[in-house]
Amino acid sequence: MTAKIEIRDLKKTFGSVQALRGASLSAQPGEITAIVGDNGAGKSTLIKNLTGVYTPDEGEILIDGRPVRFHSPLEARAAGIETVYQDLALADQLSVWQNMYLSRELTAKIGPIGFLRRKAMREEAHRLVSSLAVNVPSVTKSVKRLSGGQRQAVAIARGVMWAKSVLVLDEPTAALGLRETAQVEALIKRVVEGGTTVLVISHNFEQVMRLSQQVWVMRAGQVVGGTRTSEVTGEQLVGMVTGTIAAA
Repeated sequence: MTAKIEIRDLKKTFGSVQALRGASLSAQPGEITAIVGDNGAGKSTLIKNLTGVYTPDEGEILIDGRPVRFHSPLEARAAGIETVYQDLALADQLSVWQNMYLSRELTAKIGPIGFLRRKAMREEAHRLVSSLAVNVPSVTKSVKRLSGGQRQAVAIARGVMWAKSVLVLDEPTAALGLRETAQVEALIKRVVEGGTTVLVISHNFEQVMRLSQQVWVMRAGQVVGGTRTSEVTGEQLVGMVTGTIAAA
């Protein structure tokens, strides 16, 4: 299932700080849409309003034309929106499959006795990891034994497992080397091929040029412009972010 996202004139204030000043953008189904801007531009605040971490003071969020307003990340997840943040939120002591089902375990009952469907969870986690070509030795391995790229891949795979329509990635390769970055980018492309709408926040403009079909530029709490990625160069994108080039 894919989803079109429309964000219209979002405003969010924290005390005397106006973090969003009427931000608007859209993301098309089955595409990678990038959001770029300097630190403090409002990128993370905008995403957190979409995913239920914050509730906007004003403005609209529409999914497939239907207005939504989430008051918690659980509400956003119930609507099919999953987010992978920079800190990954993985439990190091647990295995890959346990992390993928953390807080959403499959259970069954025999009479009054409930139990975890461990085999079913292991098999489904293995099926998904294999289908995404995630470079993980085994879903029974503990996360603490994985490399940075493997951990990132597990976090993204978990997002894919539960994202019914939208996957949000906040700096998905910020702490990775070149090889692991390439592996994670390949995974993100496979996710989109499966029909998921993907939103990516990234400071890596070269990555934005490689991955995205649409890019939006934020500055001082506003979306100052947007363009199809194929119609802009990396240098022009830098200029749009810094304000030396007028945003499209």
